[in-house]
Amino acid sequence: MKKSNRLSRRKFIKLAVSVAASGSAISCAGTISPWRFLSGEEAQIVEAICGQIIPADQDPGATQAGVVNFIDRQLVGHLRRHQKAYREGLAGVNQTSLARFGKKFVDLPAPQQTEVLTALDKNEAPGEIWQQRSAKEFFDLVVSHTMQGFYGDPRHGGNRDGVSWRMVGLSYPPIRGRLRYDLTKPAPKESA
Repeated sequence: MKKSNRLSRRKFIKLAVSVAASGSAISCAGTISPWRFLSGEEAQIVEAICGQIIPADQDPGATQAGVVNFIDRQLVGHLRRHQKAYREGLAGVNQTSLARFGKKFVDLPAPQQTEVLTALDKNEAPGEIWQQRSAKEFFDLVVSHTMQGFYGDPRHGGNRDGVSWRMVGLSYPPIRGRLRYDLTKPAPKESA
């Protein structure tokens, strides 16, 4: 009897599953990133922008509060509708930076980064992207998300360790439906 060179359905499925599993493992190993939406370069730009919006002084700023993490997490969640704005806007920030100073935004010193952001805010930023998209609207969007990430609840990815709450002297804001007990005070005595 002659053996057939045909694969059985069972062998084909086993082979397909093993190839798919090894292929995804290989591709994951080559592209490990801490970011959900942003590329590494985009995350650096967002971090630099946020660092200019809320700089560190005697208190931590947006960078130390993990605002870029908040923005990245939200761009695959509730802020998904802004993905295109971020992709184009961050490329536009680099275009403006290159047109004005001949360097990428993250490579500029702080005063020049401020000049680029001021141009965005005034809607006077050079670059092809800003001919189709409003630079001011993009800048306002990033400012809004920076504030949300800095002052919001840490469970959403920003305000790491509640740094902004401590800065303003807030121990933990009350959240409707949650009871937080102050463990430094004795519990009230119940009357009999």
